[in-house]
Formats: sequence, structure tokens, C-alpha cells
Amino acid sequence: MSETSETFIAKSTIKAADLDHRRKINFNIGRYNAAVPQGKEQFNDINLARERAKNIKWRAIETLDQQLEEFEKVFTSRGGKVVWAENASHAIEEIVKICKAKNCKMLVKSKSMVTEEIHLNKAMEENGIESIETDLGEYIQQLDEEAPYHIVTPAMHKSKEDVANLFARKLGTDPKLTPTELTLVARNILREKYVQAEVGVTGANFIISDIGGVAVTENEGNARLSCAFPKTHIVVVGIEKIIPSLTDLALFWPLLSTFGTGQKITSYNSIISGPRQPNEKDGPEEMIVILLDNGRTNILENPVQRESLYCIRCGACLNACPIYKNIGGHAYGATYSGPIGSVITPNLQGMENFKHLSFASSLCGNCTAVCAVKINLHELLLDNRKESVEEGFTSFAERAAWKIWKIASLNRSMMNLGNGAIKNKVVNGLFTEWKKNRADLNFSQKTFNQMWKERLKNNNR
Repeated sequence: MSETSETFIAKSTIKAADLDHRRKINFNIGRYNAAVPQGKEQFNDINLARERAKNIKWRAIETLDQQLEEFEKVFTSRGGKVVWAENASHAIEEIVKICKAKNCKMLVKSKSMVTEEIHLNKAMEENGIESIETDLGEYIQQLDEEAPYHIVTPAMHKSKEDVANLFARKLGTDPKLTPTELTLVARNILREKYVQAEVGVTGANFIISDIGGVAVTENEGNARLSCAFPKTHIVVVGIEKIIPSLTDLALFWPLLSTFGTGQKITSYNSIISGPRQPNEKDGPEEMIVILLDNGRTNILENPVQRESLYCIRCGACLNACPIYKNIGGHAYGATYSGPIGSVITPNLQGMENFKHLSFASSLCGNCTAVCAVKINLHELLLDNRKESVEEGFTSFAERAAWKIWKIASLNRSMMNLGNGAIKNKVVNGLFTEWKKNRADLNFSQKTFNQMWKERLKNNNR
């Protein structure tokens, strides 16, 4: 068992028994569940919309090299710069190089999971650069020195009392402040940071191939401020975020907002297609887009797992997953949690160390049912399990146990040996490690043969 697997089991065991933690996340997910059906009412046929979105992403991923090259061509024609980053260290190296060239002492950044993936804040700290999260949820998590808890709602696991106490401890505010007052405190602090920062960093919800632009959607306006005030704007984005055309946003923006928060459309939607032009009065003097691979081409190479690159990071699968709702986001020990994280993390960071995430699933299919772009998530989880076994990432004891089970299952005389009580005692006594986190196996008191013979006997009377 790997160290990451042991850590996952330890954290999930603690969180599964934490009823206060479960109450908080179920309360917040409950609000989401109440809002999403209302947002879906804007679609005449929600399933058709999802199917169309999946087909568009299929086209984009199948022609990914062409789409990215078209984006680069159009974007650079307006003075933008594109950096192709093979991995996290390459991306960090380029960002540090840009910041040092600009004599940057502080950068502001909007909410971005991909910057969490490359651990941008830690790298900036190591290079003497202050990195400020400007999204309220991310700012709360940064104050508490925690990673985001959820793809869409970073501080979902915190109650308003938790946030008030955190602000009191870190910022010296009154612990009885209301959520509105707490928001104003953060706003006043962050407003000063925008004008002081030399560099602004954002992610991108979509990369638009035909116009050479990036689309950013948000509810607070902090992303707009992060890329408008600083003279240099850096976009860090995964290569899978590409969509072929500007017109595709008419479908993807409402889908993202509805499945992400239940809104018909998110409050602020921006398309940024380069640095400030000669006839424009605002915007950054320089804009750099870092296209990050970091294992995505490994997924692209796999014809089955390639489908996971369609994800638009709406977070719907997390909110639907019974595992996530019990153990929360931090137990996963990875940037991306929930079903989509369990699918892509073993392929991004290594099957040997993260195969356990694909096994931490009930395979109930609820994640697939709610996915905005109809990714067959539960089937991809099952495929990950199959791949981990084929690659030999299982213990001898586990392989032996399943081989014995297979032999017995295919041999009726062996299956008929002993009654249910004996089988319960033998199996539950032997496989103590396997059932440590599972309920006891409970065999039928009668074999199938016995029940079949009794049924025939009763029918022939």
C-alpha cells in the first residue's frame, strides 16, 4: 500500500465519522441541489444540450493539436505571447522568469485550479514574491493555509462562524461579524492589492480557438480586476480547455453556470484576446498564455480515458457523489477531488500512487448522470481499476484472494461446500485486512442448488 493510499484511508476514516463536517457540506450541497433544477429550466431540452456540448468537446479534443495551433496563431497576431509548458516545473520556471523581468514583488490571482495543480503560491513564496488570492473562497483558504476544498466552492466545508473566527484570528476583526461584513473586510483589503501588484494571474474556463481568446467566468469581478490593473497578465490554463469557436460559448457558459451553481448565467463573463491595443485605454501592457500539459497528453493517448478531457470543471459530480459527501475534498490528497479527480489524478500523477482513488467509489453512476458534458465517469473509474490491476499495482494477497474466489465461483461443487454460517466464519476470518473498512460478508444459509431443488419440488406438487 502506497503512502498516499494510507494517508487517504486515515483522512477519510476521520472525516467519515465527523458529523459536524458532514452537516456543513450537506447543508451547502443541499442549497446547490435546490438551485440547479431552477437553472436547468432555461434549456428546452437539457439532455440535448449536454449531448451537443459533449460532441463539441469531442471534436476539440480529437483535433487538439490543430485547435491549439490556431489559437496561438490568432492570439500572437495581436501581440500576445504563448508558452507551451510540458509540466508544472516548466510552468513555474516561466512564471518566475516573467515576474523577475518585471521586478515583481506582488502578484494577484483569481480562482484557478490549474495554479493549485502547479502549486503556484508556494513557488512564489520561495522566490520572495507575495501571491494574493482574490476570490473570496480562495482568500479564506489561503488565510487558513489550506488547499481548496471543492473545485467550484473552495471553502464549502466552513460555516459562517468558522470564517468569522478565522478572520478574527488572522485579521483581528470582531468574531461576531456577519457574512456581509466579513465580505466587506476582505474587499477592502483586496482592493488595495490590485493597484499594488505588478502581475496578475488568472486561469481560463475556455480557450477559444477561432478568435485566439480566453474566456473567464466568475461571480465576484476579481478576475477582471486581476487582469486589468496589473501591467502584466499571465493566464495559466490546461490544454484541454480548448473549444473551437466563439459561438460555442452560447452553450458552454449557461451549462457551466447551471451545473456549477444553479445560475442561468454567471455574473461576470469576460473574453480576453490579447494585451492592450493602440486604440484601447485599459488592459495589461503584456499578456502571456501558458498552455499546460502536465500529463494531459498521457490521457489524450489513452482512447478510453481521453473522454475525461471533456470536463468543464462545473463540480456537479462532486456534489452528487456519496463518497465526496462523506469524506470531503481534502481527504483525496490531490488537486482535483470527487469522481473527476479520481478519474484523472491516477493518469496525471501516476497510477501506482493514486490508484486507490478509483477504488474509493460506489460505482453508483450518479456522477455520470449529472455530468454537464455526459462523461461516463463511473465507467472510466472502472477502467482505471482494470488498468491498475493489469499494471501489477496490487498485493500478492489480493491477487491470491481473487484467484481463489474465481476458482470457487466457477466450480459448483466448491460453492456447495459448507452452509452459510461456515462460509461467513471462514471468509470474514481470513480476509481481515480487506474487510477492515467494509461490513462483514453475509452468505445465504442455503446454496443456490438447494433453493432451486426446493423450488422445483414445490412446483411439482
